[in-house]
Amino acid sequence: MTTTAPGVARLSLNQATVNRLSVTEAADLCVRHDIGAIGLWREHVARAGLAAAAARVKAAGLTVSSLCRGGFFTHVDPVARAAAIADNKAAIAEAAALGTGTLVLVSGGLVPGSRDIGLARRLIGDAIAELVPVAQGSGVRLGIEALHPVFAADRCVISRLGEALDLARQFPADAVGVVVDTYHVWWDASLLSDIARAGERIVSYQVCDWVLPLPADTLLGRGHVGDGYIDFPPVTAAVTKAGYTGDIEVEIFNAEIWAAPADQTAATVHDRFPLIF
Repeated sequence: MTTTAPGVARLSLNQATVNRLSVTEAADLCVRHDIGAIGLWREHVARAGLAAAAARVKAAGLTVSSLCRGGFFTHVDPVARAAAIADNKAAIAEAAALGTGTLVLVSGGLVPGSRDIGLARRLIGDAIAELVPVAQGSGVRLGIEALHPVFAADRCVISRLGEALDLARQFPADAVGVVVDTYHVWWDASLLSDIARAGERIVSYQVCDWVLPLPADTLLGRGHVGDGYIDFPPVTAAVTKAGYTGDIEVEIFNAEIWAAPADQTAATVHDRFPLIF
């Protein structure tokens, strides 16, 4: 078992980092490596069964730091839009059942067949407004995540933390906040000032590194902390100064890391985590 290092008490393993593992396997992995929290993904929870997944992480003594993901709101077709709203309502209920107060939103790219980025952003705001009462009634906060601009066309038209924050501030703080993910926002000259401005709106802090060369599938271009170009301590200090005291998730999408032995990955995540401070 890995020995506990300074700063590791807040470490959460996002399930995407060990994508091949079931909820039970990921929970057992966290226990073996002294990781006290886990960020769950809906597809893995669905495979396990919601009640069984909730019971397993509780039995393991783990905190569920977040549930990924809701969002993908950018539909003008009424049937598709209604389906997206229904799916997000279900995601809110799942988050509440798992005992987490945070549902991460990947809000959606351009409307299919459209180049109107303003339209896509308006649709996101309209959808979140519809979900706010549901979130408040469930005790779950919607975390708007800004994604790197390379994903604007197909995944998320909100590219800067400041944009996510401006949208979140249109709604009550107990219902809507923002996610700070270093991979997506490290490059932004306004990042530290936007973190300060976010304050209580920060509902999740996620870390991994930006590595080069990027793979053909840019979604999988994340690395272990310390393997790339991100200067983590100033970001962590800003998030802490802003008042965020919750779990810090390590979330890595990388085909080589997914193929590696899960215990090796968890050990590296654990041992590298203090580098963010």
